[in-house]
Amino acid sequence: MNHSLTLFEPRFDPAAVQDAISRLEQTRFPNAETVEDWQQGIPLSYCQELVQYWREEYDWQRVPRQLSQYENLFTEISGLGIHCLHIRSPHTQAQPLLITHGWPGSVLEFLNIIEPLTDPTSAGGDPSDAFHLVIPSLPGFGFSDQPTGPGVGVAQIAAMWDALMQRLGYESYIAQGGDWGSLVTHALLLHPGTHCFAGHVNLPLVLPDEHTMSSADPAEQATLSAAMHYQEHESGYSKQQSTRPQTLAYGLADSPSGQMAWIIEKYAQWTDCVQNNVRHPENAVERDVLLDIATHYWMTNSGGSSAKLYWESFTQPDYRPIDQPMGISLFPKELFLCTERLAGTRYQQLVMFNDQHSAGGHFASLEQPEALVTDIRRWHAQLVSGELI
Repeated sequence: MNHSLTLFEPRFDPAAVQDAISRLEQTRFPNAETVEDWQQGIPLSYCQELVQYWREEYDWQRVPRQLSQYENLFTEISGLGIHCLHIRSPHTQAQPLLITHGWPGSVLEFLNIIEPLTDPTSAGGDPSDAFHLVIPSLPGFGFSDQPTGPGVGVAQIAAMWDALMQRLGYESYIAQGGDWGSLVTHALLLHPGTHCFAGHVNLPLVLPDEHTMSSADPAEQATLSAAMHYQEHESGYSKQQSTRPQTLAYGLADSPSGQMAWIIEKYAQWTDCVQNNVRHPENAVERDVLLDIATHYWMTNSGGSSAKLYWESFTQPDYRPIDQPMGISLFPKELFLCTERLAGTRYQQLVMFNDQHSAGGHFASLEQPEALVTDIRRWHAQLVSGELI
């Protein structure tokens, strides 16, 4: 087995870029929605506006150029090539931190937090807040290989990440994640023989207990309301991706406008982007950043392969108790909410819990990077002060 780590150059083939632009020029749009908001999905006028901008004004080499600012590595683990960003802090005593993205995200969503986490003194911070960062692309996402057989679910990815950290020379480390990154972080802490000794997530995964079900406390009821809203209004994508991802993949692989719409809708629904009663994703995330995300999926043809992670792991989540130290950051427009009391029913060492953020949603590192960095530092400081590191 090849255990080597090789430098990787992120690049988009200019011919593939031209093919994408040609496809966008040939987009056949559907009829408009019959409502005046996002209830039926991304509105036709906005989709047409994005397609035109993407085709005529967007810089299609933004993604590889941004990623190339950092060390990109490629290595084979369990038969799959894995791409990762590896950013060592200039502070030699920095803490190794593994960060995992989710869907429809990628390593791109962490670009705003790399510098403050690796080099806190550049902005007047303290060297004790420095981290060595490892940010891998999930199998089937971005520049990582796409699985050719079943069995690559959350538990297997956690084992791969643990091997990756060892290969990079980190004998012990801590981990952070949201969305699928949260599930992978949980799985790392549950992985037999894991070298990960603490986790931080911005998507807690806790089943409501009897107290939550019967309590009149507004905070407890908000937990149930969020879960019910997700089930009734937000979960259609996950049902499709967890049952028939291959059928969906044909449309996502053939139509860049379809791939873009499938992704951008989630940034409208899951971010804190409603202003003056009007929902618009660009209130939370800049247009070029939204199109970076869609471009990354399109150019790597990972719409279908990323969806298969839902088929592998979405319907059988692992809710076993977590014994290792945990930190939780909860932003107000997150998909799933919980109280600190409820969190404590699963997380046996809850060293930090912050649900007092005034803004932000599911994509914390994109929407509220400074707040997330502050929480990660606070969680790490709690680990240090409690002599858990």
